[in-house]
Amino acid sequence: MELGINPQSEKPLHEQAEAILRQLISKDEYQRGKFIPNEVELSEQLNISRNTLRQAINKLVFEGLLIRKRGIGTKVVQKGLVSRVQNWLSFSQEMKRLGIEIRNYELHVSFMNPREMEIRNFFNLPNDDNATNCLVLERVRGNKEFPFVYFKSYFNPEIPFTVEENFAKPLYEILEKDYNVIVKTSKEEIRAALAGSFIAKALRIDDKDPILIRKRFVYDQDGKPVEFNIGYYRADSFTYTIEATR
Repeated sequence: MELGINPQSEKPLHEQAEAILRQLISKDEYQRGKFIPNEVELSEQLNISRNTLRQAINKLVFEGLLIRKRGIGTKVVQKGLVSRVQNWLSFSQEMKRLGIEIRNYELHVSFMNPREMEIRNFFNLPNDDNATNCLVLERVRGNKEFPFVYFKSYFNPEIPFTVEENFAKPLYEILEKDYNVIVKTSKEEIRAALAGSFIAKALRIDDKDPILIRKRFVYDQDGKPVEFNIGYYRADSFTYTIEATR
């Protein structure tokens, strides 16, 4: 792609640079994660100062189109997953709607007595070691290129799981077909954090990279708790939108 700035134009140089960058990052190679040229190279190609170029880049970073990796470079933000608050879907349904082919990178199944009071209270479990164990499902999932989410789900111990289930299938399909449990409502909390060593290793990112933590409290048609789910998402692969009507 030929890059060029018109110094005779009435349009400010940084706005011309911004328009060129928008064209550049729309190309397939950049959408797939290729880093844009460095500032020195780009400013020389465009024959503008680095400060002018940085002004254009900062605008796209502010809009969430580009992300800077200190010491590495700048690349297009890959928003693989977009979730809308008014239309709650399971993860599998979200991915199918977006046309994303899901790959399961890791899957671990266990039974445990949760120690966290938030989980005990959600399922109304007694605060002692004799409480019935919950089935706990841990999964690392993503697209064909890389994993972008680590899930940890606790299920109501009243659901008689046998661990013979095929957990590669959609969870809510298993619940409905095998146990007549139909999920209806999801209440969610979302916050930002740094990845930390465990999540960074699972998602193949740096431990100081940002992640989004999405906590879901899932209920059935009668308001009975079904699943306590925590998802840890790569921040460069997840966007959460809220639409409100007055």
